[in-house]
Amino acid sequence: MNQHTVKAYGDELNQLTAEVARMGGLAEAQVADAVDSVARRDVALGRAVVERDARLDAMHRDIEKKAIRLIALRQPVASDLRKTLSAMKLAVDLERTGDLARNIAKRGLVLAEGEPMQPLTRSIERMGKLVSTRMRDVLDAYTAGEVDRALAVWSTDDEVDEHYNALFRELLTYMMGDPRTIGACTHLLFIAKNLERIGDHATNIAESIHYEITGEEIVGDRPRWTPTPDDAAAPITDPDAQ
Repeated sequence: MNQHTVKAYGDELNQLTAEVARMGGLAEAQVADAVDSVARRDVALGRAVVERDARLDAMHRDIEKKAIRLIALRQPVASDLRKTLSAMKLAVDLERTGDLARNIAKRGLVLAEGEPMQPLTRSIERMGKLVSTRMRDVLDAYTAGEVDRALAVWSTDDEVDEHYNALFRELLTYMMGDPRTIGACTHLLFIAKNLERIGDHATNIAESIHYEITGEEIVGDRPRWTPTPDDAAAPITDPDAQ
């Protein structure tokens, strides 16, 4: 390659990384706003989250198209190829994160029509803040190219599972105590499940960052929450799952 071609190639790689980072910023904001819309019963914010999801879909398509074009025309190898493939994988995780945030906001719109469900929504808010922090940390790790920060997110994957299962038991107790809350609690259960899945996407991103930087897969199984005999109830399946 001549100097001009090398520079153009480098610019394309950097642009791809920058676009993934921008998409990550929007996905992170979508999660935070979706949780806020539920906690504050903010109908306008919930509708905004639903409407903004189309931007994430468009960004995903654009990143995928540019990555495929770069592979076809530049034929990257080694670290450049890993960077290109990671951009595609992150875009998929971020697009799915956006879908889950949209689902949370849509359920929040339904909940806003009924009676307030305090302190249950505060439990959702706490779980949402944990998931938002994990997403922010892993995206910062991607932007900075810091594998240790990505590993820190990966190694605490079980924290989200613990929050989800504690919230599941709390909601189940509420429904058993007052059957009139079953409808609202079911929506909150699905919101909690969506947050748990967003946490999984953050862990996926951490694994992609590790591979991009080191060229190796993370050795070992993901940290998992281990149920106790008191955790007999099995979580229900989310109809929003894609």
